[in-house]
Amino acid sequence: MNHLLDLASIGMDIPRKILDMAKLYKTQQKGLAQGAPLLGRTLGMIFEKPSTRTRVSFEVAMTELGGSAIFLDANSMQMGRGETIEDTAKVLGRYIDGIMLRAINHDTLLQMAKFSEIPVINGLTDMSHPCQALADIMTFEENIGSIRGKKIAWIGDGNNVANSWIHASAIFGCELFLACPKSRMPSSNAIEWSKKQGANIVITQDPTKAAKNASAILTDTWVSMGEKFSKDPESIFGKYRVNQEIMNYASKNAIFMHCLPAHRGREVTEEVIDGPNSVVWDEAENRLHIQKAILTWAIADKITL
Repeated sequence: MNHLLDLASIGMDIPRKILDMAKLYKTQQKGLAQGAPLLGRTLGMIFEKPSTRTRVSFEVAMTELGGSAIFLDANSMQMGRGETIEDTAKVLGRYIDGIMLRAINHDTLLQMAKFSEIPVINGLTDMSHPCQALADIMTFEENIGSIRGKKIAWIGDGNNVANSWIHASAIFGCELFLACPKSRMPSSNAIEWSKKQGANIVITQDPTKAAKNASAILTDTWVSMGEKFSKDPESIFGKYRVNQEIMNYASKNAIFMHCLPAHRGREVTEEVIDGPNSVVWDEAENRLHIQKAILTWAIADKITL
């Protein structure tokens, strides 16, 4: 079963094949792609959290691959009234060809995959966001070239996207520096897995150390959806704001990335996100092309290159 639960779950070769296929899809005109590999197939998209990019990119991707997508609000399903994940997975498998789940808790995703007889794709959980990391790497390689051996700086919260970048650093061979507050560190399990694969990962509390000579600076919102802080996030993350001073530490042609939505003036200044080094809109577009490749691999069970 071609589940995409996180990048570590699909081996060391498949992510690059997905990335290469996404690049191929991007070169094609809009409309049915490569003989409509998902013609007659349906994706069920379950959302426990709000979404713009994930919902639109998956729905458009299915349409352009010849299939269709159904939006399922978890609170409007029986799952939101107490039906078990096991029963939900078994029922959906009788109707549709794949599930994209945007879940509050990663365990919900794991349970769905455990009982599902159709592919399950991680559209975001509190633990990882593999689709975003792949779109980020695609954007990097369009602007800089091969990511292998390049220094990447993550500055801010050690969140789900950071965890997926930790997995990606092992798979794609980049050097990853993460500058995070001690109270907001990324997953130790993700770090352990990646280092076992030979990843070069450095954890620091100094954003300038992370940014120095980096080819890309990445950040994300300080407070994830639905998360509550007992104190002002500024007191925790203030020095991790990506501003022009931080960007000046990076290499001359470094790019800035943010998975969006952005809180301008908090994790990033307007000068940076709207500046010449920002590639956030390319990054957002590339979610569509990555989604196409993921869906082709997961549901059609093929990678065509």
